[in-house]
Amino acid sequence: MSATVPGPDGRPRCGWSAATPEYLAYHDAEWGFPVDDDRRLFEKLCLEGFQSGLSWRTILAKRENFRAAFANFDIDRVAAFGAADVARLLQDAGIVRHRGKIEAAINNARRAQELIRAEGSLAAYLWRFEPKASAAPQTVSATPESVALSKDLKKRGWTFVGPTTVYAFMQAMGLVNDHIEGCVCRAEVETMRARLKRPTR
Repeated sequence: MSATVPGPDGRPRCGWSAATPEYLAYHDAEWGFPVDDDRRLFEKLCLEGFQSGLSWRTILAKRENFRAAFANFDIDRVAAFGAADVARLLQDAGIVRHRGKIEAAINNARRAQELIRAEGSLAAYLWRFEPKASAAPQTVSATPESVALSKDLKKRGWTFVGPTTVYAFMQAMGLVNDHIEGCVCRAEVETMRARLKRPTR
């Protein structure tokens, strides 16, 4: 959905925010607002990986369960997970029980540790891929920047980080402002993006 729709307060919002009640708060308070916190960035990369082949609604409904199961996505704690943790997670009905995605989250935590040691922070690395110019909002599912980020992450050993998954991450974490023109959140997000001091370490 690319047009705006009126929200409960009558103000226009991105059309997708009306698809299910859970989306409204996520749209208004999270999606597209710029994030420079390593834990939150890592969490979103993991959750986008778990979403692969599923709907974001499914993941959003289970997000608190994921946080409980994955030590609130603390990178160092997840990196220390072993075979017993994989077995535990495969029995956890509150999350998506997919061995490949579970193992990817643990692997990616270890890769994130390496990246942080090399770059200073996950945020500094990821924000280097911020596009200089954006396509019209919600018209593409991948961009040259998401392709480049996906390729570089894969080269570093990350998994479940394809270009479409990575672009969804970039949209959600504010590396692009993909709120529709006319959406009540677009100007607020743009103001926050303008104020954000891009991390360098």
